[in-house]
Amino acid sequence: MNQSFLKDVDAGLSAEEKTLSSKYFYDEIGDQLFVQIMHMPEYYLTNAEFEIFSKQTDKIISSLGIKEGSYFELIELGAGDGTKTKELLKRLIANNFDFSYNPVDISEFALAGLKKDLQNEMPNLKVETQQGDYFKVLAALGKTEHPKVVLFLGSNLGNLTDDLAASFLEKLCDTLSYGDKLFLGVDQIKSADIVIPAYQDAQGITGKFNLNLLTRINKELGGNFDEDKFYHKAYYTQEEGIAKSYIISKEKQEVNIAALNKSFSFATEEKIHVEISRKYNDKIIEKILAGTNMEVTEKLTDEKEYFADYVISKK
Repeated sequence: MNQSFLKDVDAGLSAEEKTLSSKYFYDEIGDQLFVQIMHMPEYYLTNAEFEIFSKQTDKIISSLGIKEGSYFELIELGAGDGTKTKELLKRLIANNFDFSYNPVDISEFALAGLKKDLQNEMPNLKVETQQGDYFKVLAALGKTEHPKVVLFLGSNLGNLTDDLAASFLEKLCDTLSYGDKLFLGVDQIKSADIVIPAYQDAQGITGKFNLNLLTRINKELGGNFDEDKFYHKAYYTQEEGIAKSYIISKEKQEVNIAALNKSFSFATEEKIHVEISRKYNDKIIEKILAGTNMEVTEKLTDEKEYFADYVISKK
């Protein structure tokens, strides 16, 4: 049994304002649903960043300062299915760059699928997958003296509050050496009519993705959540710039979790906060980098300027 999952579920559902961590979305079913989300027409984030990777590949390589003939490590945090990164990998291989690709992900299912795809599509690529916590993996990778490029795409940083994001980037900076690069993909602040459908799509896939967290609790911790008695809802205002997702109880009810030997009461319309998705602009990025020894050296955006990839260098 996953003791961290058990502990976090207990703490989150015992809180006055109930929460469940978004990091537990990603079991085998969650991974499959998230791939569907990334291909939804409403989920502009994937298409916008894919446009940057497919149309500005040479500019990405140039902005990273990668030197031909000099070996480097390309490390990706939260690699997923690698759809965007493959555009960069293909160009690096075509131009005979000397590098290894190290995808890191909390999901062993995602990594296994990605490695299999890469072996079929790019058999000559050096791939070393790493499953687990980002910082444990980075601490190990940081012991090598090779130049590093770290990819952190898909606005994954936005799942953290600004304070936690600043702390995350400070820790990340500590694993890097002078001249190493972070390629950071983040969603830009924009109007609610664009943002909300990305987190509450017409097909209800995001709802299934969020509610699957209750099913995971049932399977792994012996819970008796009835998904039909809950629904998913997203909130966002352009002024705040943070999309928030909740699982909401349709009625007054009690849920038992056998592994905890404990029941949790829900009032009608009581919310479980499951995710935030921060949107950014240049000022916010500069603020969260203020405590690090890193600086922005380049910014790439899609044509609609919905999304931005920042090149950040260790000073």
